[in-house]
Amino acid sequence: MRRHELTDAEWELLAPWIPSAGRGRPRAEDRRVINGMVYKIRTGASWRDLPERYGPWKTVYTRFRRYAIDGVFTRALQQIQAQADAAGDIDWLVQIDSTIVRAHQHSAATGRKGGSTGDEPDDHALGRSRGGLTTKIHLACDGRGRPLAILLTPGQRHDGICARPLLERSRVPRTGLGRPRCRPDHVIADKAYSSRGFRAYLRKRGIGHTIPEKDDQKHHRRNRGRRGGRPTGFDREIYRRRNTVERCFNQIKGFRGIATRYEKTATSYEAAVTLASILLWARSI
Repeated sequence: MRRHELTDAEWELLAPWIPSAGRGRPRAEDRRVINGMVYKIRTGASWRDLPERYGPWKTVYTRFRRYAIDGVFTRALQQIQAQADAAGDIDWLVQIDSTIVRAHQHSAATGRKGGSTGDEPDDHALGRSRGGLTTKIHLACDGRGRPLAILLTPGQRHDGICARPLLERSRVPRTGLGRPRCRPDHVIADKAYSSRGFRAYLRKRGIGHTIPEKDDQKHHRRNRGRRGGRPTGFDREIYRRRNTVERCFNQIKGFRGIATRYEKTATSYEAAVTLASILLWARSI
């Protein structure tokens, strides 16, 4: 095993969810091709600069693009989560947050005249901020700092708008009968998620939450007197665990191909983030 390649334990965890080859001539070895993908997102190298030991770069790229469109890595992550949940290994004290990623100039070279294709958004999850083109990664992780759900948006998108769709993406299938688990025991978030609408959504679903209230919201509530309602509950001891999601982002951005976005499409970049998330799960199992 070389640097930036899958260990035997990581490959054993991922291999069952890689589609098998169909009819026709034998294809390149799966493990070698996946190692090429992992090398790419760990180092941030160009597809054309992949070492020869991974075979033709176009083979690795074509397979990666096919898996991204088919959602192979997303299904693999869900199945790994399902196995962990069946073993009682998921801490459902969920933290949500976001991080901004600078987009390289090569990622902005996608033509936009044709609009979206399939699940690809029209804007390719690219937004223009003060620093230039950016993408925002919204993340929900469990109490042990492992990703449960990922959502990509343009960099200028507000966190509060994406809170609800992010939680709705947290769907852990059951290994046996039953519907997927999609309701955390508790949600921790920072002040960016403090809104009446989001708190009402969490209460409606029966989800406890620890979200600090903004100062202007406190003043507005006090000025309204009795009509302002009761103060929101806030547990400082629980809120201290919010650093778990920050550590999760720190590990994900250890992949150079994630810390800077080089992929032109949101579909490919989300697949890269999902593959990195699978490797984070593999380290903890």
